[in-house]
Amino acid sequence: MRNTEAAMRVLTVAISVAAALSAVRMSPAQAQTPPGRPVAHPRIEVNPRPLLYRRCKSWYELQHRPSGTVLFPQQHCWWVKG
Repeated sequence: MRNTEAAMRVLTVAISVAAALSAVRMSPAQAQTPPGRPVAHPRIEVNPRPLLYRRCKSWYELQHRPSGTVLFPQQHCWWVKG
């Protein structure tokens, strides 16, 4: 019975130490940034383009296959300034 109680105490201490260490651990970003300095975020610039829309042309084309000739849809699209 004493071995079980001793094992439980050791387990309790180990869990307590692990919890304390995980609460103290800092993320790599926090560890590298000096205190009092703001963290620089990447800047994203958005350059609006003129209004564009997509124009498409579609048609059917005969394709010859080993099983026979098949009517197959085709499509070609491009961007147009509007």
